[in-house]
Amino acid sequence: MEILAATNGPVMDIRLNRSEKKNAITVAMYAALADAIEQAAADEAIRAITISGSGGVFTAGNDIADFMSVRPGGEDMPVFRFLHAIAGCPKVVIAGAQGFAVGIGTTMLLHCDLVLAAPATTFSLPFVDLGLVPEAASSLLLPRLIGRQRAAKHLLLCDPFDAETALDFGLVTEIVPAEALDDRLRATAERIAAKPPEAVRLTKQLMIAPEAAVSERIAAEGALFEDRLASTEAAQAFAAFFARSQSRN
Repeated sequence: MEILAATNGPVMDIRLNRSEKKNAITVAMYAALADAIEQAAADEAIRAITISGSGGVFTAGNDIADFMSVRPGGEDMPVFRFLHAIAGCPKVVIAGAQGFAVGIGTTMLLHCDLVLAAPATTFSLPFVDLGLVPEAASSLLLPRLIGRQRAAKHLLLCDPFDAETALDFGLVTEIVPAEALDDRLRATAERIAAKPPEAVRLTKQLMIAPEAAVSERIAAEGALFEDRLASTEAAQAFAAFFARSQSRN
C-alpha cells in the first residue's frame, strides 16, 4: 500500500509509503489521500489527523511520469479532491516533515494546522523550473504568510530553504530531532484529541482563510497548471529532469 491510513483511537494517521521513490505522489495516491481525509472529516470520533512519510522522506512531490500519463483534467480529478479535502478539513491536521518536502510536499503544509520538521528537512517549490505554476493556493497563501518578496524568492527563483528558515517563516511550528519525530507527531495529535472537540473545531473554523478564496485560487492555479503541462516549456523541462535522473542512476 502506497498510502497507509490507520485509525488509532481519536487520531487518523496517514503515511506516504513509497520510500523507494522518495514518496513521490501518483494519481492513485492522491485518490487514497483524499479518501482518508474525507473519511476522517466525516467521522465524529476522529479528532486529529497526522500526515508523514516513510523512509526518512516526506515526499519528493508529484511523480512526474505518472502525472504526465494522467493529466489533471478538471476539478473532479484526485489531485484536486485531495487539495480541497485538506484545505477544507474541519479536523486538526498535523504534518511531520523530514528529508525532502518538494512541491506539493511544501504547499500542502500551508493547509496543515501544525507542522513538525526534522532539522535536516529541505523545502522546495520548483514549479517555475519545471515550466509550471504553483498549486494548492500557494500563490495566495505563501505571500500572505511570508510577504510577497520572500515568496517570490521561492516561487520564482525556486530557491530551496531549510527547516530553520521554515520555522522563521511560520510554515513550521517546531523543529524536532528526526529520531523523535514520529513520537512527537503522535503526542501532539493526542494533545489535540484530548481537548474539547467542539471548541477545537470552532477555533479552527475561525482561523482558516475564507474557504471560497482558497478554493477559487486552487481552481485558477489548476487551470493554468493543466495548460502548462501541455506547453513546450514544460516538455523541455521534464525532458531535462528525466535526463538528470537517469545520469544519477
